[in-house]
Amino acid sequence: MAIKTVMFDLGKVIVPFDFKRGYERMSELSGIPAAEIPGRIAPTGLVNLFESGGIEPHKFVREISSHLNFKTSYETFCEIWSSIFLPETLIPEAMVEGIAQNYRLLLLSNTNAIHFEMLRRSYPILRHFHSYVLSFEVGAMKPLPAIYRRALELAECRPEECFFTDDIGANVEAARAHGIDAVQFESAAQIEAELRQRGVTWQR
Repeated sequence: MAIKTVMFDLGKVIVPFDFKRGYERMSELSGIPAAEIPGRIAPTGLVNLFESGGIEPHKFVREISSHLNFKTSYETFCEIWSSIFLPETLIPEAMVEGIAQNYRLLLLSNTNAIHFEMLRRSYPILRHFHSYVLSFEVGAMKPLPAIYRRALELAECRPEECFFTDDIGANVEAARAHGIDAVQFESAAQIEAELRQRGVTWQR
């Protein structure tokens, strides 16, 4: 079965990130040790709510700032919240651009409104994607079925004609459960090999 649509996850597949960078910045404002911040945030459920589109950005910023007992402007918070991303992409832009010329290309990501606004502005590689399937817009995060159903609607082909890669095994398994040809991301070289094995070609 020939591949017609290629789907990529975003974080740790296209763009690398390190949460510690954000926690260190929050620590400077709150006085809470950086290592303790994830343990303070996780029980609130605010991050998953935000990435599922259940809370709007300004309210999210107020809630997180209040929970960590610091005050800053919305713009500064957004800059801190997005400081987790590293500048160099994990997959070459030329590869993504080449795939987009021959195949339908989708981004399938668990993300939030603050991060994605910054990512679109800062990473030109994202302009090559024909459609974005984003958890905060769909109202469901991977590995929930709704986000894969939306991806398949936008793929405009049969599930077995779609290739998907994600760095998280559970998300790959969920894609396979929907009939999508999916593999766990390890490196750009590995994904290039997986795509070429499936007949997906692009000019170097």
